Amino acid sequence: MQSIKTSKVVTVTLNPALDLTGSLSELNAGSVSLVSQSNLHAAGKGVNVAKVLSDLGAQVTVTGFLGKENPELFHQLFSQINVTDEFIEVEGATRINVKLVEENGRVSDINFPGVQVSTEEIERFERVLFRLAEDHDYFVIAGSLPGGVSPELCASWIKTLRQRGKKVLFDSSNSALATGISAQPWLVKPNDEELADLVGQELSTFEQCQRAAQALSSKGIDNVVVSMGAEGVMWLNQDQLLRSAPPRMNVVSTVGAGDTLVAGLCWGHMQAMPNNEILRFATALSALAVSQVGVGLTNQEELDAIKLKTQITQVCPSTDVETN
Repeated sequence: MQSIKTSKVVTVTLNPALDLTGSLSELNAGSVSLVSQSNLHAAGKGVNVAKVLSDLGAQVTVTGFLGKENPELFHQLFSQINVTDEFIEVEGATRINVKLVEENGRVSDINFPGVQVSTEEIERFERVLFRLAEDHDYFVIAGSLPGGVSPELCASWIKTLRQRGKKVLFDSSNSALATGISAQPWLVKPNDEELADLVGQELSTFEQCQRAAQALSSKGIDNVVVSMGAEGVMWLNQDQLLRSAPPRMNVVSTVGAGDTLVAGLCWGHMQAMPNNEILRFATALSALAVSQVGVGLTNQEELDAIKLKTQITQVCPSTDVETN
């Protein structure tokens, strides 16, 4: 069946955060550290995906849960990037995650828990989600879960969307990812470390990653995409296995690179690109992201140049794979 182009997409960020980034010469653990520069901005995996998709030309609707006590920076961002805001405001404050960046490049992340979501607030969210499913075909569910939203509940939303014929791109980790996979999302994007956690073994070679991806695919997932940092991306689409190799980049920050990859994969499918071109485009977009601070398409000419240098190869799928 031929894919139909669309520009409409929903991104779901169940547990967004305000990212507080501080730059300092050196972190003095257990003592006083002086920050030379700081920045506080609205973030979260689905929020990052929304920004990139909007830059690419998508009509984006964002939803999830926001704390009533501090939603202002999120509303400002959504207005600035021209997306439709369908977030549910809940009791409490959206969490603040702290990133401390040292001169030697080391980054320390201090992630706080999110809001505690009530049953009534969950019901409000579900009404919004399934109303949006009436006229949207693509849903990106990305990030961790707040208190009150169990992995099983999140998986039930994925299953319901799938039963309604929606394409769900799911990017999470730990128990949320493991449980969500049972709902057979249309696409999952673990990185190599998350994939190793999923299968319970160390993955030190491409072939090991390949077999692990095939094990996920055998569970009924149409697209298994594994991001492997500077080594590129592996994409298993049923029986077709593609691998991308981006050019070496001057890495400024890897924050948001995985979210940018998800946005590129989503946009490529929404525009009905051939698989080779989807992977080339998404890989180049993610490579561009590591050369800058913050997410978003900042330089179309540079993206085009990176695309020309991004190699795509088709790999023969391994027959040595556990399918249970």
